[in-house]
Amino acid sequence: MYAKILVALENTDADEAILSHVRELAALHESEVVLVHVADGFAARYQDALNLEDSAEIREDRAYLERTREALAAAGLAVRMLLEAGDPAARLVAVAEAERCDLIAMATHRHGVVQDVLRGSVAYSVRHRTQIPVLLVPAR
Repeated sequence: MYAKILVALENTDADEAILSHVRELAALHESEVVLVHVADGFAARYQDALNLEDSAEIREDRAYLERTREALAAAGLAVRMLLEAGDPAARLVAVAEAERCDLIAMATHRHGVVQDVLRGSVAYSVRHRTQIPVLLVPAR
């Protein structure tokens, strides 16, 4: 049912909530897992345009993705990683569509409707920008 699952990672403790679900789901369906982190700091957003060297944010995010990829691969999963830059919701949807993913999986924060309106919500935005099913798991 799910041949390819995009897993949105934040490089925070919240990631373990979605990773624990995806490990089981991917094993059950023999899915390929595509780990995606979208760096959205100034240097990340304008790295190519300004011909900047990798920032500390980019180096840390790449190392985090690699550690996570290695852990999932050691558990027997087919897994790749992509480090993107820009608007998180827009990039996640674009990658999911380009990769022909069957599911977008992401952790959510428990900060309610008012905070979503004030601060924005990547999960909310992703849900409304794609026709791909989205699995949302509350962060612990």
